[in-house]
Amino acid sequence: MLYTLISLLVLFWIVGLVSNIGGSFIHTLLVLAVAIFIFNMVTGRRTS
Repeated sequence: MLYTLISLLVLFWIVGLVSNIGGSFIHTLLVLAVAIFIFNMVTGRRTS
């Protein structure tokens, strides 16, 4: 689910760069998605 969200945000970011629509909002969402992804990678589930 998280990877799907990140993929969609990257796609929307690229479309926003090309067509210059909603630039700052998409950039904010992209930064948020990358921060959540990094947080999940660092604190991911650890099996014992």
